[in-house]
Amino acid sequence: MISNSGSGIVDLRDVSKVYIQGEHRISALRGLTLTIEKGEFTAICGPSGSGKTTALNLIGALDSPTSGTIWIDGTDLGSLNRKELSRLRRDRIGFVFQAYNLLPVLSAYENAEIVMAVQGVPDAQRRERVMALLAQVGLEGLENRRPSELSGGQQQRVAIARAIASRPAVVLADEPTANVDSATADTLLDMMEALNREEGATFIFSTHDPRVMERARRVVRLVDGRVESDEVRA
Repeated sequence: MISNSGSGIVDLRDVSKVYIQGEHRISALRGLTLTIEKGEFTAICGPSGSGKTTALNLIGALDSPTSGTIWIDGTDLGSLNRKELSRLRRDRIGFVFQAYNLLPVLSAYENAEIVMAVQGVPDAQRRERVMALLAQVGLEGLENRRPSELSGGQQQRVAIARAIASRPAVVLADEPTANVDSATADTLLDMMEALNREEGATFIFSTHDPRVMERARRVVRLVDGRVESDEVRA
């Protein structure tokens, strides 16, 4: 495992990603260099095919770059084997997916605690943390409901609680407002902003939703796999 002396919680250096489809080479990212500091609330945006989802997948160690290096919380992903990558995803990265990705046979509480349970966190410590988070995201009293008994917005709240429960280094949110109405989207963004402030959680969004971009304190726009603009707001 190689350590990084840089200050960013996420560092991408000259990262390219090429997909081969038959005789065609598709360049999703072209020499992307990007640093995200701890505590940022950043949106990566761009048109379809711009590379934003690819970038998020690479940061989340769900895919590997064709070239370049990616550092997460001081660790070079290219230096890790498959087991080490799995452990890094579990311990340092929280995921919020647009399709929620909750386990249907588990309750809201069980879904929210699952990462901590796999990590071996003691029951009492898990319960204190998860119950507080579920209350914080407005799900107090709904802990025992399964996903099928919750609305889309409520399921996404469970997903947010799950993502933040183990205090990961970075939370990656792929189109988290895509499947909810405007009022619910605003509520979800309020909660993520609060978690960002109160927990110091680093959030990186892949989005085309103007509501997310308006809330973000930094907006990185990709076009054809390259950074077109990088706006930091006060």
